[in-house]
Amino acid sequence: MEVARIIGGRELHGEVWVSGSKNACLPILVACLLTEEECIIENVPNLSDIRLILDILRNVGVNIEYIDTHTLKVCAAAINPHAPYDAVKKMRASVCLMGAFLGRIGRSSVSLPGGCIIGQRPIDLHIKGFKKLGCTVEMKNGYLEVDGSNMVGSRIFLGGRYGSTVTGTANVLMAALGAQGVTIIESAAYEPEIVDLCLFLRRQGAIIGGIGTSMLTIEGRHKLHGCRYRVIGDRVEAGTFICAALMTRGRITIRGNAQNVSSAVYDKLEEIGADVRELEDGTIVADGTKQNLRSTEIITLPYPGFPTDLQAQFCALLSCVDGISVVSERIYPTRFMHIPELNRMGASIMLEESHAIIHGSSSRKLTGAQLMASDLRASAALYLAGLCAENETLIHRIYHLDRGYENFDEKLRSLGANIERTTETDLERCELN
Repeated sequence: MEVARIIGGRELHGEVWVSGSKNACLPILVACLLTEEECIIENVPNLSDIRLILDILRNVGVNIEYIDTHTLKVCAAAINPHAPYDAVKKMRASVCLMGAFLGRIGRSSVSLPGGCIIGQRPIDLHIKGFKKLGCTVEMKNGYLEVDGSNMVGSRIFLGGRYGSTVTGTANVLMAALGAQGVTIIESAAYEPEIVDLCLFLRRQGAIIGGIGTSMLTIEGRHKLHGCRYRVIGDRVEAGTFICAALMTRGRITIRGNAQNVSSAVYDKLEEIGADVRELEDGTIVADGTKQNLRSTEIITLPYPGFPTDLQAQFCALLSCVDGISVVSERIYPTRFMHIPELNRMGASIMLEESHAIIHGSSSRKLTGAQLMASDLRASAALYLAGLCAENETLIHRIYHLDRGYENFDEKLRSLGANIERTTETDLERCELN
């Protein structure tokens, strides 16, 4: 396995382009199943999660060709609505195949994927939505068998314990396109990634109202067609580079974001005294060269609240800010596995249930250490900490990072970071010598 070696202490300066949004691209690629015609998808990020979903789509009969590095031609002329365990076990987003199969041909047989390291992500709300549409749902030998041959539009409430469900909204939305009549989804997620999916479906010919709100209206039984569509930029990657600029006391211009970073993030950046500006074209300028940052309190919430996918990165940032900050996780309460690793670098963070209490300091430098990445966003937080730490930081299991950040090492090097990848084997040889 690969290991990231980072020599910290360098200010990062320059310009960087964010890639297409992984969380928008995944459901859009799945939604190509809804038509037998060819779709051209642009701004597709080169990520391990994207490669996994493409393998799953090929497994159910989809023809996929690369036009260039970031543009795909997807044609689902003939599909098999059966996704076996071997195909979906590594990819939780594969549950969206159920909604696409139902919307296209009225039936679905999909093996449930494995669990997630950052906590339970049940699909009870997905199933509730399918049943409201008139589907029969049965679990057989690890497969969720759904019969939607008699789907009828309905009024569906998708609110749950931790708010609206993003994947559930995508799943029920796609299924409703195959139902007779009108479906209304209340408490729908309306993250930019869901808006992007809706706009793609509209480009295919779907009739969807309420896009960008918590109430979606979907007219079913309209034949969808092929189209060309460009995926939005990744707002989480943009937020990560903002933190990188502030933590290294550098200045980074971030392009390709297309105005997706939420106001909740900018509100907290303003609260801590950060110099971060978004220009009219969506370009972000993050200037950490002259700063006196302050502590704050953050609570992760469903959109438009503070995004859980930036929680780990802001924990790293706030560990370098004078004062006591409190970060509360309301989406995935156990999503704090980066905290022990940050503490190993000299951070002072206490965990109390779903709250991280951060005793930050701008004068107490983080120090390099050997770290273990546990999930995608935790990996990014450890990278950020390594960039501003003294001496060498080694981050193991960085395959997590490659799920959601395209060419992250190369982008950081272009800004001046001292970072390289090696292997566990090479590290062991160096230690022996």
